[in-house]
Formats: sequence, C-alpha cells, structure tokens
Amino acid sequence: MSTLPDGIDTFLGAAGWAGAQIAPLTGDASFRRYFRLHHEGKSAMLMHAPPPEEPREFLHVGRWLIDQQIRAPLIYAEDLDKGWVLIEDFGDARMRDWLDENPHGEEEAYAGAIATLVDLHRKPAGPFAPYDEATYLREAQLFTQWYCPALGLDVDAAGFDAAWRDVLAPLTANQRPGVTVLRDYHAENIMLLRPEDGASEQGVIDFQDALVGHPAYDLVSLLQDARRDVSPELETKMLARYREQADCGPEFDADYARLGAQRNTKIVGIFARLNQRDGKPRYLGMIPRVWEALERDLAHPAVVPVAQWFDANIPAELRARYGAVG
Repeated sequence: MSTLPDGIDTFLGAAGWAGAQIAPLTGDASFRRYFRLHHEGKSAMLMHAPPPEEPREFLHVGRWLIDQQIRAPLIYAEDLDKGWVLIEDFGDARMRDWLDENPHGEEEAYAGAIATLVDLHRKPAGPFAPYDEATYLREAQLFTQWYCPALGLDVDAAGFDAAWRDVLAPLTANQRPGVTVLRDYHAENIMLLRPEDGASEQGVIDFQDALVGHPAYDLVSLLQDARRDVSPELETKMLARYREQADCGPEFDADYARLGAQRNTKIVGIFARLNQRDGKPRYLGMIPRVWEALERDLAHPAVVPVAQWFDANIPAELRARYGAVG
C-alpha cells in the first residue's frame, strides 16, 4: 500500500506540518499505518488508525503514562474522527534490533525494561478496565477457535474452558488491587532513545490495550517473548531482579506460570488467525518459540488442569513438531 491516505495533507496543515516529507513505515500485526515526517529540521511520527482501528485508547493510555513519568511518546496533534495522531518520534532503535547488533548489551537492556515495570507497578493502577477472568478466558479460547481447526483437531472446548477457570481462579484473587498492564511489552515495543549511549534510556509504544491486572503479565510478555529468543537463564535472572525491587506475593511464581500459559496459548491462536483470516503468514514462523515457552509453563504445578487438557487433546506428535499450521 504505497498511496497516502486521503486527508493527510489537511491534517498536517492544521498541525503545522504542511509540506513535510512523508515516509511510510512498515506496520505491525494491526491495520494501523505509520509514517515518519521530516519538516524544518524536526521529525515526528504520524499514525493513521481509521475505523475500525481508532486512536482514542492510544491517546487515553499515552497521556496517563506521560503523567506518570513513564516514557511514552509526546502527543502533538490529533483528529479522533478521522484517526490521525501526530506524536514524538522515538527513532528506529527497537530494543530487539539493537540487540541483534549488540548482543553484549542484552543484560543491560533487559535490566532497563525491568526497571520500567518496577516503576510502573509502584504507581496506582490507571483508569483502565480490569483484566478479569472473562477476558483471560476469552483470549485463551483463540487457541481452540483458530489453531485447533487449522490442524484439523476436534477438541474438548468445554473441558478447555473448565480447566482454565480452575487455573485462573486464584490468579484473579491474587492480582487485586492490580497494576497497569501494557499487555504487549516486549523487545519490539521498547525503543532505545539514545542507542549510541547504550540501552538504559528506553521508551514504550503499542500500549493502547492497557488494562488493570497482575504485575506478572508484562514480565511474561517481556521474558517469554514470541518474537525473540530469551534464554531461560536470562529469564531467571531478570525475574530475580524484579523480585528484589518489587513487592511480590507468595504466589508470584505460580501466577507467572499461569499467565505464561495463558498468554502463550493466546498467542498461538492469534498467530494462526493472522495467517488464516488476515493473510499474514510470517507469524507462523514464531509459533515454535511460543510452544517451547508454553511447554515450560505447563510443567508448573499451578497449571496442572490445563496441562492435562493439552495432554488429552493435542497429540504428542503434533506438539513435538509444534503443530505448524499452513
């Protein structure tokens, strides 16, 4: 899609960026579009999120994060009805890409990401909807709705729901009163603001789906990354770092496994849906990594009911080859 959206010149003129150079950028799993602008020695990012994508939640969460001194992009201009948002340009240095070129900086980068979560979790939760059991379950059901049919598996969907309710019941009690959960906090959504100085100064993007939930959720997102290999050794070290700085309850490790299983089950379903419904097959190549993390989570005693469902419904030979879908 190389043509520029209708209305872009009108919006930029009203925002004071008339005549800016416009460079389209590669998008993500959504249907939002992004552009980098250059004008009179300045740069900015332009997001176009028309219906059914729309920017209200991005603006709502972004402003709250800025108010909490969490480094989200500053907002320069907006047109909610037409889906335009002009924001601060964080540059191109995604943590994931920077680490590809600077593997020696991995521990520093992840320590910085952990520090952001510690800071966020010390603050009162934001004015967002709760990450409740119904939401957790609805997300996990993407696995039976999309991934299992892609493999031609006729599974026990009612048993799946019952197993998840059993596993999630203590989690939802443990997460009260809750913290702000960004929900997609990983190495592709963490920007290094001064990469020439290392990985310590970081900013966050793609936070528009924030909810109030459990502090372990964004840790799972970061340390069981669907898009980048994070070694079990680094995962263990960063979890210990978080525990040293945060107030973790006695069930924290169990909740981490519960949320790891929930998130990874959801992601497998999402990646199958992106391929089948949205014509985005590139996410299929990430499924083996997600399955590996999911298997580790299923081994925890807190996840036994769900692990038993997987043993009964997903054949071992498919799990051994990670059930590639096509």
